[in-house]
Amino acid sequence: MFWSFLLLLAWIAAGTACTRLCLAAVRAGAADPDAGPNGRGRDLTLYEAAFLSGGPARVADLTLVSMARQRRLLLAHTGWATVVDPSGRDEMERSVIGAIGPEGQSRIAPVRAATAGAEAVRGLADRLVAAGLAVPDGARRGIAFAVRQVRSAALAVLALGAVALLVPGRDTVPRDLVALWFALPLVLTLSCLAVARIEVHPYSRWASPAGQRLLTALTRRTRTTGPHGAGDERTYLTSVAVLGVRAVDEPDLRAAFAHRETQHIPGERLR
Repeated sequence: MFWSFLLLLAWIAAGTACTRLCLAAVRAGAADPDAGPNGRGRDLTLYEAAFLSGGPARVADLTLVSMARQRRLLLAHTGWATVVDPSGRDEMERSVIGAIGPEGQSRIAPVRAATAGAEAVRGLADRLVAAGLAVPDGARRGIAFAVRQVRSAALAVLALGAVALLVPGRDTVPRDLVALWFALPLVLTLSCLAVARIEVHPYSRWASPAGQRLLTALTRRTRTTGPHGAGDERTYLTSVAVLGVRAVDEPDLRAAFAHRETQHIPGERLR
C-alpha cells in the first residue's frame, strides 16, 4: 500500500512543522513578557514608535523626513541627500550626517542603510527589548522560520496526496477515501497557519504585544489630535513613524524616497 506510506510522510511533515511553530510561539511568549519595568506607564518617543512599527529602516526614514522638514537636510527628488546643517540634534541625526559623509552629499539608499545599522539604532532596539516592548531578534526569526516550515509542509501534503491519487497501488481503496485521509494533515497545517495569523502574527513584527498596545494608544491619540492644531508637526511625524513614508504628503519628498529601495536592508521586507 504505497499510498499509506505517502500518507505517513504527510503526517510527519505536518506534525513536525506545526509542533515547531507551537514551540517557537511558546519560546517567544516566554521571552516576551507584557512589559519590563521600563515599559509600564510610559509614552513612546517618535524613534521608539518608528522602530516598533517598522524596525531600523523606519527609524532611518523618520530621521530623514524630520531633518528634511526642518530644512536641515535636502532630499532631492533624484534620490540624493545633501546636508544643510551639519549639527545633529540627537544621536540619530548624527548617524544620518555621518552616513552621508564629509562631502555632505550622498545617495539616499546607502544613507538609509547605514543609518539603520548604526549603533544608535542598535542601542534603541536593545532598550526596547529590555523594556519588553520589542521582540528579540532570535524570537522574531524563529517564528518567521516556523511559519515558512508550516507553509512548506502544507504544499508537501498536497504534493504527496496528488502522487497517492495518481500512481497505482491503492488496491481497492476508493480515491475519495484516500483524498479524505490526506485532507486531514492538510487541514492541520492550514488551521495552524490560521491560528498563527491571529495569535502569533504580532510576534512576527517588531513590537511585542505590550509594544503594540502602546502603538495603538499613540495612534489613537494622534487621530484624536487631528491634522490641525498645535501638535501639527508631531502628529505628522507620528504618522510617518507608524505608517512609513507613505504618510509623506509632499510630492518632492515622496519622489526622493521612491529611490530608497535600490539598496535592500537585511531583514526588511520591501514595501
